[in-house]
Amino acid sequence: MLEVYIVYNIVFVCFFFLALPIKPENISCVLYSHRTLTCAWSPEKETNFTEYIVNVTCQYRRKRYTCTANSSTGASCSFLQEIITAPDNCSVEVEAQNADGKIKSDIKYLSLSDIVKTITPEILSVKPVLGIKRMLQIEWTSHSFDLKYILRFRTVNSTRWMEVNFSDVEIYNLTGLQASTEYVLALRSRTNLSRIWSDWSQEKTGMTEDEVPHLLDLWRILRPVEEDGSRPVRLLWKKAKGAPALEKTLGYNIQYFPENTTNVTEMRTTEQTLDLCLGGETYNVSVTSYNSLGNSMAATLRIPDIHEKPFLCIQAVEACLVQDQLEVKWPYSCPEVDTWIVEWVPDVDSEFSALSWESVSQARHWTIQRDKLTPLLCYNISVYPVSQGRVGVPYSIQAYAKEGIPSKGPLTKVENIGVKTVTIRWEEVPKEKRNGFISNYTIFYQAEGGEEFSETVNSSTLHYDLGSLMRKTPYTVWVMASTRAGGTSGPRINFKTLSISLFEILPITCVAGGGFLMVIVLAVVSNFKKQNKLARLCWPVVPNPAESSIAMWLGADFKDKVNLKEIDDSVNLEQKAPKACSAPSDLIDKLVVNFGNFLEEASTEEAGRSQENILGVENNEYVTAPYRSDYPPGESPEGSLLPTEMPSRKSSGTAEETLSEAKEELPASGRSLGPDCLCGDGAANPYLKNSVTTREFLVLEKLPDHTKSEV
Repeated sequence: MLEVYIVYNIVFVCFFFLALPIKPENISCVLYSHRTLTCAWSPEKETNFTEYIVNVTCQYRRKRYTCTANSSTGASCSFLQEIITAPDNCSVEVEAQNADGKIKSDIKYLSLSDIVKTITPEILSVKPVLGIKRMLQIEWTSHSFDLKYILRFRTVNSTRWMEVNFSDVEIYNLTGLQASTEYVLALRSRTNLSRIWSDWSQEKTGMTEDEVPHLLDLWRILRPVEEDGSRPVRLLWKKAKGAPALEKTLGYNIQYFPENTTNVTEMRTTEQTLDLCLGGETYNVSVTSYNSLGNSMAATLRIPDIHEKPFLCIQAVEACLVQDQLEVKWPYSCPEVDTWIVEWVPDVDSEFSALSWESVSQARHWTIQRDKLTPLLCYNISVYPVSQGRVGVPYSIQAYAKEGIPSKGPLTKVENIGVKTVTIRWEEVPKEKRNGFISNYTIFYQAEGGEEFSETVNSSTLHYDLGSLMRKTPYTVWVMASTRAGGTSGPRINFKTLSISLFEILPITCVAGGGFLMVIVLAVVSNFKKQNKLARLCWPVVPNPAESSIAMWLGADFKDKVNLKEIDDSVNLEQKAPKACSAPSDLIDKLVVNFGNFLEEASTEEAGRSQENILGVENNEYVTAPYRSDYPPGESPEGSLLPTEMPSRKSSGTAEETLSEAKEELPASGRSLGPDCLCGDGAANPYLKNSVTTREFLVLEKLPDHTKSEV
């Protein structure tokens, strides 16, 4: 074991210090034109200068061929001086050598017939054949026989190649082409036994002959009926799908007529649109294109009556993005309909000039390259069924060729702020700012200095009620609109929750109000028990001066001093001649004042007597003002006798003087009170009717000290 270990280390050290060339691998050889053999291998480059020796040994010729190359010229070698022809079986070996040593490759065995590469063919001409439509004739030169060919071709405006295989010819007629179309062609070849094709020839172009134009695709746009009953209609036509791209057309013939008449109107134009003004009945329209060779077949269309209802056919339409295409499908539709018109127009553009359309036959799907649509723009796509000239009810959807994030976020506002709840309401993002379909809205809200929360709703929701908020706390809220590509947030707004809610205020108010009402009710009930106090408090007794009596003031002494005869005479005179007159307005006031002086003198003379019996009135009672009755002495207004006699009392001359003074002051009012004038009901004193003033004469329990001293 020790000896093996030593030998292994010696070999490892030798290889470490010696930079031997890399062993050649992946050897491949090609026999060009049955003469020159070229072989190649890997690696293509060496770090050190390396010399290669290629040894080829053929079995049938029993000859060895050698070719020398080096790392500076490349890892390939050609046998230029030798003529090597097929068929033969050969072996190939490559030896690499540098200053440190040499190494050989594995031996490669091959058949020369399998590696033959023919010379690239050269196309001489590409031209149409007179009288044969849609065909080109290709002619080329060939350096061998029994070859196979591949011819590839495409239209000038296309990048998609089509290929056709044929063999053992030098002229080929390419058929099935489009008329009036320019084509690009290339050719290559190989032997029947070889697996290696020659290089492609140089490209040549050729154009097919003209022919009458192809059938057109015809469509219409129906506008609302005018006030005069006319109906504007725009006709649209274009080359049918599959028609030659370079088809020559000189113009278009248009014919239209009402369905029930033969009055045909003809027009000619070089444009692909025409505006007509038709009536309300059904019309038939036909359009043909023409060139120098003739007219195309007529494309016909039926314009329905304004009252005709289109038929229903399509149940659903869906759009999806498939790689670089937008695909529209309508699988659930009428089986008898096999022609469809697909319209697409930007959602923000309502002009007819932006409308695009295409006819679809024998299929229930339609595709368009995404690069033909504007990205981030919404398109309205409609599918119309067409059956025997009749157009059915369209089915419309919206689609984007490419979606992006919204250019603008939704505007937000808050409503119904409560203690722990609030309503967040936002506006839709304008269509031109959406850049895609809004998939959802996310509401973000955060308390001041708190954690951020969010709620997500679908795209049809434009408000959300937040709950579980904190009382009397500032909050910040914003809303984000999202599409498939991402989301954009709107501006942030601030609000503050309430400290107390209306539902909390109402119970407190009800309790306080109820308690106050109970107090009022109890107070009223308690006062009803004392009706007199309540009545006197609310409606105090006001003495009526009209019911006063001078006789009740004076008592019996007043009779001795006043001449009752004069009073009777005056009364009789009043009864005999009831002449209306008005007493002075201050008559009663003067009587009251004079009588007040009388009371003071009377109280002075009789200070020793009891104060309870003065003038027949109790202490602190109200004394009514003087009153002169219109009735005979001794009778009340009801006819009863008044008490004319008072308890006998000795009166002083003060009463008589007072009464005389009152009589003397009567004329002071400016009026004469003669015997023919009465102050009765006919001319009531306004003071007696309206005055609520009360003259109070309170008899004090304690008289002044000077009165007591006189008694």
